[in-house]
Amino acid sequence: MKFKIKRFNEKNGSYWQTFEVPVRTAMTVLDGLFYIRENLDNSLAFRASCRMGICGSCAVKINGKPRLACETQLSKFKEVKIEPLDNFAVIKDLVTEFEGFFAKHKKVKPYLINPKISYENPVEQIQTPKQLKAYYDFTLCIKCGACYSVCPAGATLESYLGPAALASAYRFNADSRDHGKEERLKIVSQPNGVWRCHSAMECSEVCPKQIEPAKAIQLLRRATLR
Repeated sequence: MKFKIKRFNEKNGSYWQTFEVPVRTAMTVLDGLFYIRENLDNSLAFRASCRMGICGSCAVKINGKPRLACETQLSKFKEVKIEPLDNFAVIKDLVTEFEGFFAKHKKVKPYLINPKISYENPVEQIQTPKQLKAYYDFTLCIKCGACYSVCPAGATLESYLGPAALASAYRFNADSRDHGKEERLKIVSQPNGVWRCHSAMECSEVCPKQIEPAKAIQLLRRATLR
């Protein structure tokens, strides 16, 4: 199968390179990338870790859509075109800069804020199944960056918090054990927060874990108006 890969390095800039990869049953795009690096060009740079759709590090743009390379079967395609994620600075080939992405997560305080929690004397924080259900889906985010890569607001305003960080803010605001709701609502109400979203809904469309960041943003908007 033909692998057409958009590569980049400081010396040559951006360019396309094509490789011919032998395909076997159940082979993934990530398997193909490893084949290229181990047999055809050991300079090819890409990220990968768990190989099972948990770490999110292998997210790239495959045939025009952000996907996890480890979960994308080659049998779906006749050929593959692979690019780095949009809306991220490229470091080399398919490796993009995530420092700003995680800094935005940090801004929304993605942790439980509860003065009653003592790490010296921990006490179980009990929840009902209904309380857990209120936020559980949003705990499944693997921080792969697919949502941010298709976000038109992220493409036009670098400081925009983005769908992943805002979904994380909603996840903790909806947690019955948390007492930091008002702090986060002040953060997400700023000009680079929920009101910057264009409601394109592409973030929910491409999420490999079927999380709905667009829904979380709408729920946060509603909360800021109360």
